[in-house]
Amino acid sequence: MTESELLDAAVAGNESAYAELVGSYRRQLHAHCYRMLGSVHDAEDAVQETLLRAWRSLSSFQGRSSLRSWLYTIATNVCLRAIERRPGRVLPVGYGPPADPHGPLGEPLVESTWIEPYPDERLDPDDGPAGPEARYEQRESIELAFIAALQHLPARQRAVLILRDVLSFSGAEVAAALETTPASVYSMLQRAHQTVEQRIPEPSQQATLRSLGDEGLRAIVDRYVRAWERNDVEAIAAMLTESATIAMPPTATWYRGRCAAATGLGGLALSGRMTWRVTPTRANGQLAVMAHSRDPGGTFVPNHLAVLTLRGSLIDEINFFLTTSH
Repeated sequence: MTESELLDAAVAGNESAYAELVGSYRRQLHAHCYRMLGSVHDAEDAVQETLLRAWRSLSSFQGRSSLRSWLYTIATNVCLRAIERRPGRVLPVGYGPPADPHGPLGEPLVESTWIEPYPDERLDPDDGPAGPEARYEQRESIELAFIAALQHLPARQRAVLILRDVLSFSGAEVAAALETTPASVYSMLQRAHQTVEQRIPEPSQQATLRSLGDEGLRAIVDRYVRAWERNDVEAIAAMLTESATIAMPPTATWYRGRCAAATGLGGLALSGRMTWRVTPTRANGQLAVMAHSRDPGGTFVPNHLAVLTLRGSLIDEINFFLTTSH
C-alpha cells in the first residue's frame, strides 16, 4: 500500500495500517527526542506519547504538511512539555569542578541528572544527511559534545536548532511547528549557534574517525582493551592527551589531566582488585567499550559503558557510564 492508502486505512481505524504508516519514522523520531531530552529512556517515552497523540488526532491531519513534518511537530511539542517538567541533563564535566583523584568516589546522584549514552544500533541506517541545508550530519548530531551543548540551550532554541540544522526543515515549517514567526525562528537560531559553537570542539568526532581510518581505530580500541583487561593504568594513561578528562556518571566525580586520571583510575577501576572482560562497541557515533567485571561468584556482570572522545590518535575524554539501568 502507498503512504496515501495507508493513511486512509489508518484514518478509518485500521491499527495495522497506522503501525506500518509510522513504523519507518520511529527510529528517526527516537533520535530527535534523544537530542531534545538527552536520555534514551525519556526519548522512548516521548516517542510513545507522540505516536499515541498522532493516532488520536489522525482524522484531523489534512495533508497540509507532510506526514514527516506533522509527526516531528507533535514529537517536538511533546519534548518541550517534558523539558518543562524536569531540569536539564548534563555530563559531570558540566555539573561541577573536578574532583581530587586521591579522594573517594562520590555518591551516585539521581539518574535524571545525567545525559545518557545513545547506542548506535538505534540509529536509522537509511537516515543519511537530512538535506542540503543540514548543518550537522546525523551521527555528528548525536555526539556527546553536541548533545551536551544542546542541553545548555533554552528549550525552544534547542528545538529550532535541531529542526533547522539537523533535520533541514524550512524556517516556515519550524515556525509553524512552534506556532511562531519565521523571523523569531531565525533570531532563536542565531542565538543557539552562538552558544553551541562555543561548546563543541573542532574537528567533530566523525571527522576524526574518518581521518584515522578503520585500521587506525582498530589499533586504538585493541590497545585500550588489552590495557584495561591487564589493569595496566600506565598503558591507559599513555593513550590520553595531557588535558584529558574522565567522568563517571551517575556520580558527579570527574578528573582533569592525564596525571589526575591515572591516579583516579589506579585507585579505583584499575587498582588490580577487579578482573575485566571488555568488548568494543559504538555509542553516540563514537568509539565505545562495554566492560564486565567478575563478581565474587565468578560471573562477569556489566560494570560500565565507556564512550571515548578522540583528539587525533589520543583519547581526550572518557565518560564511564556506570551500569545501573542502562
